[in-house]
Amino acid sequence: MNDPNRPPVTGYPAPTQPPPHQNPNGYTQPPPGTAYPYAAPPPSSAAYYHNNNNNPPYYQQQPPHPYAAFATQRATFLRRVIAIAIASMVITGTFVFIVWLILRPKLPEFRVDSLSVSNLNLNNSLISANWDLRFTVKNPNKKMTLYYDEVALGVFYDYVSLSDTTVAPFYQEKRAETGEKASFATSGSYVDNRVFDGMSKEREKRGVIGFNVRMFARIRFKAGAWRARRRFVRVYCKGLDVGVGSGKSSGNLIGGSRQCRVGL
Repeated sequence: MNDPNRPPVTGYPAPTQPPPHQNPNGYTQPPPGTAYPYAAPPPSSAAYYHNNNNNPPYYQQQPPHPYAAFATQRATFLRRVIAIAIASMVITGTFVFIVWLILRPKLPEFRVDSLSVSNLNLNNSLISANWDLRFTVKNPNKKMTLYYDEVALGVFYDYVSLSDTTVAPFYQEKRAETGEKASFATSGSYVDNRVFDGMSKEREKRGVIGFNVRMFARIRFKAGAWRARRRFVRVYCKGLDVGVGSGKSSGNLIGGSRQCRVGL
């Protein structure tokens, strides 16, 4: 029973519970001092998604493609092949340049010594004639020999071919000179009216006809065991005036020998 005369018991008032706290992510935090049923409080969402390595989470990473390793090996192989090819070209070019500096190959020199015409007949745009050519070839190289595998020649008036021929292959030692001769013939060949008129006028007015000789030679350069690839040499001998005046059918080169222009 309760004694009405009993004084009230005094003591500490009942503790009041503070309102729950909420973080910005919506997670309600218990008041201070509240124990968790786990070893550590649950992580916040910001800490859960934070990644210091800037890599996607493990569940977003895809397995490597089965051909990725093969593609990498192929790219590496191609890079090596290209590097080897470039290095080979550089080495070869350097070697050729050094050989060229040592040997200093020079083109041969050509000179027309004489040109004669016989049995010349110009009639109604038709020409008949025989030409005899003598020329000299000089090898100016001090360390290289030359092989003339093929030499083709043609006699021209202006830029029109009148006749052509070839000479036998020959060989030249260092600093050597070789004399060669060639014969041309044409019988009743048609020529353009402009060419026919030009030769007729020169013959009547000047008493000469100016012919041109062209040569095409395939040459090999050799120095000991070293051989260069074949070179195709073009030779131009212009302004070869032959004295065949009006009424004459034969004549010879006027003005002595002529040096020819040589090019590749």
